[in-house]
Amino acid sequence: MKTKISIIFTAAALVVLLGFQLSQKQTTLYIIGDSTAANKQEKAYPETGWGMALQSFFNEDVKVDNRALNGRSTKSFRAEKRWEPIMENLKAGDYVLIEFGHNDEKVDKPTVGVSLADFKTNLVNYVNETRSKKAIPVLLTPISRRSFKNGVLTDTHGGYPDVTRKVADSLKVPLIDMLAKTEKLLSNLGDEGSIKLFLHVDSGNVNYPKGKKDDTHLSPVGAKEIAGLVAEGIKENKLSIARKLK
Repeated sequence: MKTKISIIFTAAALVVLLGFQLSQKQTTLYIIGDSTAANKQEKAYPETGWGMALQSFFNEDVKVDNRALNGRSTKSFRAEKRWEPIMENLKAGDYVLIEFGHNDEKVDKPTVGVSLADFKTNLVNYVNETRSKKAIPVLLTPISRRSFKNGVLTDTHGGYPDVTRKVADSLKVPLIDMLAKTEKLLSNLGDEGSIKLFLHVDSGNVNYPKGKKDDTHLSPVGAKEIAGLVAEGIKENKLSIARKLK
């Protein structure tokens, strides 16, 4: 009996030890941003954030911790104290992917929208605070909306992506230009071909009885495609975490 108890205790201790070693070995990759990246509730399916698909591109040495949320901007994400728990847990060698812009541009909503100058200040603060923990910030421009006019894709984000690019350049932060990548993808697919990447559902869907045509938020196919572009950008920047991509 004592031998059995000893074996069980030893096995349990080994499980705990291995779990601890794995957690110590793991790099956490945080995502902060808006609904295009966010985890979605079951009631929103098939709407899917690209952050939900990113884990599948990494091996077990990386844990994707997706903190992006619907409707958030550089301003509201901090104001709602969403950033604080990340800073509390952030450790040296972790990564923070920072993708905002979709909601920052909504200046008619004062609790969310911000001027270009404030957008710059907010991004700089996220970068510097991430670095203060010896973690690695990565800036991402917002993904493109599916906005075609006469067969030509048009930009809807104004000056916000360029601010992100300039902050990345001035602070020497790795940049994944998701707007450029997604514009290329959508343009290559064309107006009709790109529908599959977005939340277009016919009437009768359990979550959307009247159907839905949403050219901002992604389908499962779109989320996988966009997450693949993020992984591509990680490789292109030669980040250390690229070695942990599958």
